[in-house]
Amino acid sequence: MTQPDAAPEPAAKFDYRKSVQKFEDKYIFPFLRIDKYVNRPVASLIVRALYRTGVTPNQLTYMAFALGLASAYSFSRGRAHAFLVAGILAQASSIMDNADGMLARAKGLSSRYGAFLDLFLDRICDFAVLTGVTFGIYRVSGDPRVLKLGLLTIGFYLLQVGLYYLNNIYTGAASNGEGAEAKNLAVFAILVFSLVGWPLGILFGVFAMGFLGTAIKLVSFLRKGKDPQAAPVR
Repeated sequence: MTQPDAAPEPAAKFDYRKSVQKFEDKYIFPFLRIDKYVNRPVASLIVRALYRTGVTPNQLTYMAFALGLASAYSFSRGRAHAFLVAGILAQASSIMDNADGMLARAKGLSSRYGAFLDLFLDRICDFAVLTGVTFGIYRVSGDPRVLKLGLLTIGFYLLQVGLYYLNNIYTGAASNGEGAEAKNLAVFAILVFSLVGWPLGILFGVFAMGFLGTAIKLVSFLRKGKDPQAAPVR
């Protein structure tokens, strides 16, 4: 999440705490913060290795995007070993997606363009991966109900993501350019279901997250209507 321009000379030593100064989704229970306990620690190893190089955060954003598309393609093949590889690629993409922002903050390269580049490519990856999962399972089962479940899963997942950003716009939250931590949890669930060999669990799990996330965010927003201080006057 950064600008592609030449980076200013970074500090001599990588500062982990500075690199993770980021909003945490209040809708996620503390013990489910995959971003904090899994992705960031692993991503920090990547950032440490690249900190003194000429690699830019935006380049990591594109790399995360490429890994996500590779995951989607692998899922769409509908083979057992392909599902396993796809789950690992999806998690690798999620970790790289954390590394770009961490590198940007560590080097002082954070920018609005970089943040929204990340958002644009993330949403494309979300759609591609869930579509790949749906068609991959359908290829194996031939059950048309899988297509219906996939449609509902994609719809509810992207809906709750959209409501997240609408809420940020309404409240004037400064974190509007950051990704929802729910994505990290969803991708980790994709990895787990891929590893245990139950790809259908991906659709059930992400559907449940999307449905509950939509309901929670809707109720939360409606409650803000009773609080005149919930959003700044424009």
